[in-house]
Order: sequence, then C-alpha cells, then structure tokens
Amino acid sequence: MEPIQRREAALRVIGICGSLRSNSYTRMALHVALRGAQEVGAQIHLIDLCEYHLVFCDGNQNESAYPPDVFRLRADVGQAQGIILGTPEYHNSMSGVLKNALDLMGFAEFEGKMIGLVSVSGGTVGAVDAMNSLRNIGRALHAWVVPEQVAVPEAWKAFDATGQPRHPVLKQRLMEVGRQVARFAYLHTSEQALDFLRAWESAPVNPGAEKR
Repeated sequence: MEPIQRREAALRVIGICGSLRSNSYTRMALHVALRGAQEVGAQIHLIDLCEYHLVFCDGNQNESAYPPDVFRLRADVGQAQGIILGTPEYHNSMSGVLKNALDLMGFAEFEGKMIGLVSVSGGTVGAVDAMNSLRNIGRALHAWVVPEQVAVPEAWKAFDATGQPRHPVLKQRLMEVGRQVARFAYLHTSEQALDFLRAWESAPVNPGAEKR
C-alpha cells in the first residue's frame, strides 16, 4: 500500500491502551493497529495509561491540584490527528481506567479528529458493547469514528507469545483500523483536500441544473 504523501507536518496517530495488565491483549492489538497507520506513512505512538499518574475525574473546575500527568496526557493526545482507542470489555463496557482518562479530556483533545476502535474480551461473544460505548463518546466529543473496528473474542488464544495475532485475517483487520485512521485523518487535515472543498463550495451554480 502506498504511503501517504504529505507536504504538511507529519501526520501523528496515537493509540490509547485502556488496560493496566502487564501482558495486556489490548496493548498487543493496539501495537498491530498502529503498525497499519505507520505502514501508510503516519508517525505512531502508544499511550500506555499504566505510565500515567491520573486522578479520578470529579468535575471540579479547579485543576490546580491535578498531577502533572493529567496535563501530559492532554498534550500527548492533543498533538495527534488520529486516535485509536483500545479497551478490554468489563461488564459489557469499556475499562474504568479508559473511561476516566477520557473524562479528564474533552473537545480540545478530540474534536474533529479521526478515531479507530479496538476491543478485546475473554469470552466468545467479543467486545462489541464496549466499542458501541466508545463510538457514542466519539460522537459526543465531535470526533469522527472510522467505519472499520475490531472486536477480538477469546483474546487469550488470539495472540502468540510475541504478541502477534495467530490468524492473518485478524492481523489484517487490526492493521486496517490503523490505515483508515491515518488516511481519513490525512484527508481531513490535508491543505490540498481543504483547498478542493473550499473551491467546490464556492463554485458557481450550474445553470443547467435548474432546467431539469
């Protein structure tokens, strides 16, 4: 697949891992998805929430007592044009650590950006409910959630000891999430694409159209 040809600053795609487990299948899935974004020319970075000291979001407007990592998280996410959210499914929803991290952020970090979704579960059903919740959050934050998404059921047997998907179809699906996030983010931020949209919106009305 041809890499993105971009004259502007390098496109940045991040993954946010909503699992704190040391051998997290969510983290494994995100690494593969991010490789898909890298394959088409994006710079990638994994945000591992176990490396951030965060507080519970309490809705208090006075953030002077927040630890520095809250602001580091916001800055790291704010610099990205594309975001891949990864979570294990707990009780038919996303992990608490990911929800809290999202609650500590807002429009400044997500509005107008492309979001991809990846989730894992230990059972056979998959983690679709967790992704549905994340899709709703993406809409609430005025972000664009890409069509491709991957739920990994029985994640404990989906990856090998090195963290690679055992089945090539799963690998390709995860990488496609990253590719879509990168490509849609490029189209959304490219000056060439924006110039085309501005020209199209300002084009004169076709006089022949009124005769139909």
